[in-house]
Amino acid sequence: MSEKVVKVLWAGRLGYGVGLRLQKALTSHHNDTNLNMAVRNTLVLVEHNPVYTIGIRTTGYTQEDEDKLRKLGAEYYKTNRGGLITFHGPGQLVAYPIIDLRQFKASVRWYVCRIEKMIIRLCAEFGLRGQTSPDTGVWIEDKKICAIGIHGSRYITTHGLALNCNTDLTWFEHIVPCGIKGKGVTSITKELNAEVTVEEVIPIFKNAFKDEFQCSLIEYPAGEASQLLRTATKEEVLKSS
Repeated sequence: MSEKVVKVLWAGRLGYGVGLRLQKALTSHHNDTNLNMAVRNTLVLVEHNPVYTIGIRTTGYTQEDEDKLRKLGAEYYKTNRGGLITFHGPGQLVAYPIIDLRQFKASVRWYVCRIEKMIIRLCAEFGLRGQTSPDTGVWIEDKKICAIGIHGSRYITTHGLALNCNTDLTWFEHIVPCGIKGKGVTSITKELNAEVTVEEVIPIFKNAFKDEFQCSLIEYPAGEASQLLRTATKEEVLKSS
């Protein structure tokens, strides 16, 4: 089997809608056989502006709830990922692997398990004991440090995970995170009682991803990345105008 290669695209701070359009564009690279691209797998790393997102299970959230959350200064999106409501915002590393699982292992369950193992490994690098539970994600005792919500279509993955680095956790007080009652959320910063930024976590994250998915990582070509981001931003602006 040839070596698996994944291009890493650091997108910086983005609105959630732009992130969705970026994922759509990268998914199309997998499906367009006319594109002359040797490497189609991409790992998008991003911080989002404050946003609440709901997955395909929208249980319990009404238009009134949506209006209340928007009044907090956050965006609100319904998506096709798995899971219930969560929050994304500054200080949180969001990762969207847009990969063809057939090049790794054609199993969504395997994929989610690998993501969990990757984050547990990352937590260990900071001296934290991350663990799984019957609920998807990675936990420090009964507090979630990393949420996972994915979508797969013909083994091409979208959406992904959100790791709290130095996130303002008060945003989570307005929801039941991931629909799980009686449990809380935490961050690397909170657990260590020391500021740990997204930028500090990214190199450790990339190493953990490379090891768990047994692949090589290369940087997305700067010119192509800039063009993708410009197009996604322009499309989102046109939609909103």
